[in-house]
Amino acid sequence: MIVCALTVATVAFTTKVPSKKGVFAKSNLVAWCIVPYDVKNRNAEERAQMLNHLGITKMAYDWREKHIPYFDDELKALKKHHIKLQAFWYMSGPNPQRDTNLKIILDVLKRNKVKTQIWLMMIGVDMEKMTQQQKVDTLSKPVKYIAEQAAKIGCQVGLYNHGGWYGEPENQLAIINKLKMRSVGMVYNFHHAEEQASRFSKFYPKILPHLLTLNISGLKGVDPAKVVPVGEGDTEYQLMKMVLKSNYKGPIGIINEDTHPDAETGLKINMDGVANVLKSIGDKTDLKTY
Repeated sequence: MIVCALTVATVAFTTKVPSKKGVFAKSNLVAWCIVPYDVKNRNAEERAQMLNHLGITKMAYDWREKHIPYFDDELKALKKHHIKLQAFWYMSGPNPQRDTNLKIILDVLKRNKVKTQIWLMMIGVDMEKMTQQQKVDTLSKPVKYIAEQAAKIGCQVGLYNHGGWYGEPENQLAIINKLKMRSVGMVYNFHHAEEQASRFSKFYPKILPHLLTLNISGLKGVDPAKVVPVGEGDTEYQLMKMVLKSNYKGPIGIINEDTHPDAETGLKINMDGVANVLKSIGDKTDLKTY
């Protein structure tokens, strides 16, 4: 909860995991892609009840225009059911200062006294004829504006990889290094990095200090890998083992996109998959939490 508005300089990353449990413990999982990707079209209360039933205590909120009138309902339902809003998804163009959706999101978070992560996608920027430095400079401007506005209410911004130039970890690092804002980090998604799996071991140590959330999925093959449920691929085992051996202490997102039409079933499939991977890689401590 927010006690007062914070400046950019005072926002710190909140990545501590529960004591005596590891990063892949059930209590550290974040439900992701469960709002528009749910054939049952659950409302806020039903969604929170579903997460309680599954034992998931964190949710990242993805939304479409039709969900905007229900933003307050969502936050109130999460609070009622003791579920942490880990993140609020936002897609921006080059001029976020003109986007009413950004103001709506920040207003609803402030009104409900919630501080969280803004998972930021960037679209609508024509970079075809730009140099690498011009691309970094161009994308840094909207990111800076959004981060400044978010920091005023105690929120962080995570650069969200979703393909293209902006989806490459090295380019996101270049933006972060240019801005040098403590409130700006990264959200890394296995399911949007199918062509990066074979070099994960090379860039993972570089993104680790900036990593706010890691969203996992199953990956079958490499360059590009096929996205499958967790535990049904042949690549996520090695990637998750690297994460386990690292000093990453942030949350782990599990997705329902393309897993199952019913969000509850999709989450359960991936939770079972995480348990199978933990058994395979020998993480007995976290496995006991499932």
